[in-house]
Amino acid sequence: MGKFSFKKGFGQVQQKDVSEVKTKIMSVLNIKTRPGWKYRLDGRIEPKVSEATAIEEVFAEYGITDVWGEYETECATNPA
Repeated sequence: MGKFSFKKGFGQVQQKDVSEVKTKIMSVLNIKTRPGWKYRLDGRIEPKVSEATAIEEVFAEYGITDVWGEYETECATNPA
């Protein structure tokens, strides 16, 4: 949705780590609600530089370095 979305990074998280990554990002951004999470995930709220760095550090713990942008499935990019 927004140019500050981190769906691309979140889409690369292994299923077993999804809850943990979400909790860590919510903590570093001080998000307390599901709508607050969704606004940030979608990029509707521009992160401060310190917040962007913190988000990237969380993803880096899981070996994910390409964080920013929309998540595109293979089906969406390579239709059969």
